[in-house]
Parts: sequence; C-alpha cells; structure tokens
Amino acid sequence: MSADFRPVVLIPTYDNPLTVRAVVEEARRYLPEVLVIDDGSGDAGRAACEDVAAAGLARVHRMPANGGKGAAVKAGFALARELGYTHALQVDADGQHDLARIPGFLEAGAAAPDALVIAYPEYDETAPRGRKIARKITNFWVALEVGRGRIKDAMIGFRVYPLARAIAAGVRGDRMDFDVEIAVLMARDGGPVTNLPVSVHYPDAAAGGVSHFRPLRDNLRLFWLHSRMCTRGAVSFFLRLFRIRR
Repeated sequence: MSADFRPVVLIPTYDNPLTVRAVVEEARRYLPEVLVIDDGSGDAGRAACEDVAAAGLARVHRMPANGGKGAAVKAGFALARELGYTHALQVDADGQHDLARIPGFLEAGAAAPDALVIAYPEYDETAPRGRKIARKITNFWVALEVGRGRIKDAMIGFRVYPLARAIAAGVRGDRMDFDVEIAVLMARDGGPVTNLPVSVHYPDAAAGGVSHFRPLRDNLRLFWLHSRMCTRGAVSFFLRLFRIRR
C-alpha cells in the first residue's frame, strides 16, 4: 500500500452478537487492520465485541451510549485518522455483504485515492420486498440531488471512504440517514465516485440477522434529509445561475 492509501476496515455494530466476530474474521482475510465501533450494544453484543478484542482480531472502541450508526461511523473516522490511516473500508456487522468483494474495492480505492468507492447491491432471494421498494424511493431522490447514475445506491453500508473527504463533508445525520447524507454530500463536493457491485444476503434471525431500521422514525428522518438536500441543491443552482447572468 502506498502512503496515499493506507486503509483500515471499519465495522460499526449494535447488538450483533451472532455475526460480528465472523464478519471481522472474514474481513481480516483481505485486510488485517480492523476497527470495530460498538455503538452501545447490550450485554450479548458487548461481550461479543470484547471477545473480538481479547482475541486480537480488531481494535474495539465502545461508544458510551447508543448514538446511531452514523455517530459510530463518524467516531470510527476520527479514530482511524488518529491512528494514521487514510481510508476506511466500511462494512456492516450483520453478515449481509459478500466480503469476498473487498479486494476489488481496495484496488479501486488504491487506483483513485480521492474517490468514494460505493457499492450497489445485487440481491438474492432473501431480500425483503419492502426493502427493495424503500431503496428505489431513496435512490430516486438521490438521483435528483446529484444526477442520475452518479450514485447507484445510497443506502448500502459497504464503501471505501477517503477519510479527508468524508470528514470534511460535515455530515449532520447520526442514524440511518447517515449513509444517504454522506454519499450525497461527497458526490456534490466535486470529487470522484466509483460504483461497484456487491452481493447481498439477508440472514434469518437464527443466523443473527437483525434490522435496526424503524420504519416511522427512520423514514421521517430520510424525508427531512431529502427535503434539505433538494432545497440546498435548488438554492445552489439559482445562485450559480445568478452569477452567470451577472
């Protein structure tokens, strides 16, 4: 790895006791440097993270209370930068993503160190229909906000972030709106965006599959986010138009 590309795997987790260690172990096959951010998990999730740390599989940082996925990822960005890393390859802790795709994402990140490398999902038969519909709605709004095709999927948590750009984006959201907001802001900052596919499988409850998405609360957050993003985009457009006319 070059000095411009020193990546670490970043895994935010909240109550994933059955899957977090397996995700860490699988990620380490491709990149041994791993940060786990425990977002205030309960007893079982906390114990699983402590086992990961005790086994020397990852550096584990525990948040003092549950603050949301976005808060955990932002804490991970700060810690990764403090430790001297330049990039964070974020994956979720619930085992949904095909981590065999990690080398391709790292190659893309190394080839273009300033790029946001973001996945788009290739679902199997386990994907809930409601999830697919919700993603289509969000991706419709994102296309309005950044242009069609610039970001193929704004909700998936499998990405390579250049830390300087990610931190500079100044994301406000701390929960499920984080993934969408940071993708939109980084697409708008003028830097490159690379989209790559990843297979997605939804484990059942017995295998540790768990969703922390709360339909009413999180859809309201997304509605407010898209309202802000569209308004900001419209204002920027008219300001540019005004300057051109002057």
